[in-house]
Amino acid sequence: MNPLERLQMASVESDLARLDTLLAESVIFGDPYLDSVTTHLIYAGGKRLRPLLAIASATGGAHRATQDDLLGGVALELMHLASLYHDDVMDEADVRRNVDSVNARHGNLIAIVAGDYLMARSAGIAAGLGVEVAGLLAHTLAELTRGQVSEVRTAFSVERTEDDYFAAIAGKTGTLMSSSCRVGALTARLPEEEKEALTEFGLCFGMIYQLRDDILDIIATNNQLGKPAGQDLAEGIYNLPTIYALRDPNVGDQLRSVLGALLDDEDRERARKLVVTTDGIERTIEAAQTYLQRAHAVLDIVPNQELRRGFSSLIQSLLEDLPRF
Repeated sequence: MNPLERLQMASVESDLARLDTLLAESVIFGDPYLDSVTTHLIYAGGKRLRPLLAIASATGGAHRATQDDLLGGVALELMHLASLYHDDVMDEADVRRNVDSVNARHGNLIAIVAGDYLMARSAGIAAGLGVEVAGLLAHTLAELTRGQVSEVRTAFSVERTEDDYFAAIAGKTGTLMSSSCRVGALTARLPEEEKEALTEFGLCFGMIYQLRDDILDIIATNNQLGKPAGQDLAEGIYNLPTIYALRDPNVGDQLRSVLGALLDDEDRERARKLVVTTDGIERTIEAAQTYLQRAHAVLDIVPNQELRRGFSSLIQSLLEDLPRF
């Protein structure tokens, strides 16, 4: 998915180029070593989805983003990057965005401290944008933490529930996307009704984004993912297709006997194939479709026709390469 192609807002593409410069400048400390660590993933690239949502929400493609609009996007992207630094330490990841992860290159301690620094810079920028934006970022960080704890608490648990799963992805993914849209609405001083509609759209976008990722973890080829299919299964993160499969009357017990601990390549593939034989993928796509319907409903409230069209196309693209049942 190329989000800019789906959005089709030339001004947003131009604004994101401006934001990239501001993003790097915002974490330059003046210490060559620290600067190389804090800018590591910034220079590695990325889709910049969260700033894209913030800027599009603020401008609707009708004008150039203001400095405050850009800084709102920077604050959200720094929080996202900080979470990646910390996630890679927890997951013992070696690669992120096709480059060495910070923890692999500099060690866990440096990665954790650098992630904390990015969080601090995010909070500082948010504070400069006013009390409401600062409060939003504080709430977002709290929800990120809650989502991460929910995921860790249920790791390797074959008793993980749908509620556990949705609480985790709402905190880890949904909240950041939702806050991205909301911060754009705040910096643009949009009316309350639009602000709430864009906030809800962002949440729906984040939930579908994660549901899609979890489906692909089960059905995609290794080349599509850049990592082995079924990696979440191997690491004890039992996502929605797996939760449904564990309750399948035909293969649930067999799958349960494989899971519950770290898996080698053979058992990972065995578990993945068991999940595919159930209706877990189909039911997960149905859950994503429910969020899609909610997103289209709230977009009807947004008066900017170009923004409605762009956001509708963007969220629809998340489901286009998934199986149809």
